[in-house]
Amino acid sequence: MKRLLIALLALLFLVPALGLCEDVTVILDYVPNTNHTGMYVALENGYYAEEGLNVQIIEPTEGATATLVAVGKGDFGISYQEEVTMAIASKDPLPIRAIAAVIQHNTSGFATAVSKNITSPADFEGKTYSSWGGPGEAATLHAVMDSMGADFSKLNIVISDGSGFAALEKNVDVMWFFEGWDNVKCQLNNFPINYMELRQYDERLDYYTPVIITSNRMIEENPETVRKFLAATSRGYAYAIANPDESAKILQKYAPDYSLEMLTISQNYLAPKYAEDAPRWGEMKDEVWNGYTDLLVQYGVLESAIPAATCYTNEFLPEAGQ
Repeated sequence: MKRLLIALLALLFLVPALGLCEDVTVILDYVPNTNHTGMYVALENGYYAEEGLNVQIIEPTEGATATLVAVGKGDFGISYQEEVTMAIASKDPLPIRAIAAVIQHNTSGFATAVSKNITSPADFEGKTYSSWGGPGEAATLHAVMDSMGADFSKLNIVISDGSGFAALEKNVDVMWFFEGWDNVKCQLNNFPINYMELRQYDERLDYYTPVIITSNRMIEENPETVRKFLAATSRGYAYAIANPDESAKILQKYAPDYSLEMLTISQNYLAPKYAEDAPRWGEMKDEVWNGYTDLLVQYGVLESAIPAATCYTNEFLPEAGQ
């Protein structure tokens, strides 16, 4: 009987009932990729479970992630500083806030085919740009062309047909690429490009992309859940920083359509970027939020600036070293 009692007590302590775990839904911005690795690591390695969270990571299927999170279709989501700023500054503001920066610096830029000899925004006049329709896209193009003394009005903008990098040798000249993903695709397909990093032309373009968001309701009603989610997620990104190759293997379980070679190259590029120049993963600064907002005001996307504090908070991030 004594042995049986000990076994039952051990079972109670060591096997938590799944029903006691809190269900949490995370909505991605797109399909699983290396921007999201830390969350998949946290899921695979049991970090969320250790915090008492039963996390489901899903792709957006019904609309923009920011809107879905705002209306409670998901507890957390992956968004971008530009989307959050526009959503909060709109006439009908979405009740959302950024709670962590996935990457500290903007790792995107404009790409052109080497064969076309377009090496700078100064060469964009008379060229055709393939647009994905983002609200701040024209302002970004305007800013980088202004920085090089080029006339933005002479750039032809068309909507992307989704044909990918191959279009750069055909009917378009310039596309917006993310270095850790699109550039890797080009590398593996032996497609040489000229790449122009956004932040080298205007420091205000060094904004946070992507970010993790949640709703104001979650912050007000379930702050401990937000704190637990970020504690586990932070551990996941710390693991991805220290173990990029192993993290790529974990990610491929959830993103099997991509080769391990591509994911490994991408992961090794992003690993040192996640927390670069920051005291801890996820931390954000007023100056970054204010700088991008000022750019949007300058180029007429926003009528007036909005306070950074309405857009983000570092409150729920674990302390450095935890």
